Amino acid sequence: MIVGLGNPGREYELTRHNVGWMVVDHLAGVWRFDDWRRDGDSLVVAGRTAGCAVRLVKPQTFMNLSGAALRPYLRRPMFDPARDLLVIVDDAALPLTRLRLRAEGSAGGHNGLKSIEGALGSRTYARARIGVAPVDPRRRTPGLADFVLSPFGKDERAELVAQLPRFTSAVETWLTDGIDRAMSLYNREPSE
Repeated sequence: MIVGLGNPGREYELTRHNVGWMVVDHLAGVWRFDDWRRDGDSLVVAGRTAGCAVRLVKPQTFMNLSGAALRPYLRRPMFDPARDLLVIVDDAALPLTRLRLRAEGSAGGHNGLKSIEGALGSRTYARARIGVAPVDPRRRTPGLADFVLSPFGKDERAELVAQLPRFTSAVETWLTDGIDRAMSLYNREPSE
């Protein structure tokens, strides 16, 4: 299961906080999955890629309630978040498009990850943090909430779109080879 975090509503559609949704939308398109459908508190789409059965999830709650989308899956006896879950989320402390994968850890102040941890009762699940900090620090708005809820600039959005194939490769590596291999290959600058 790959969960992209974001906020519902057109006003949030192209904001920094919705990078998780942008990535899972891209994955659904690249992997040619069917249309998104409503399932409880989420939009979901499922299919197969890289020899794996995959479910993409976009919680339809606001960011700080994202964990509610996982509750139905936690009742499934074969679902192990440490092995079967990847959460894709924005990170305002990382430079734009920088990817940081982790197998476990703290929420680092991110309310969406806090909600996921609360639902799981654990910090042991894979997460992919995608940097949304502007290259030019003068572009950052005064408050963190205002900043992450602001849209990308035209050049920033183009840079993000250019990195979507790299994010796809990182997710596919997680699917086939696990989080450790994905971290070793993708936790560095794209040019390294």
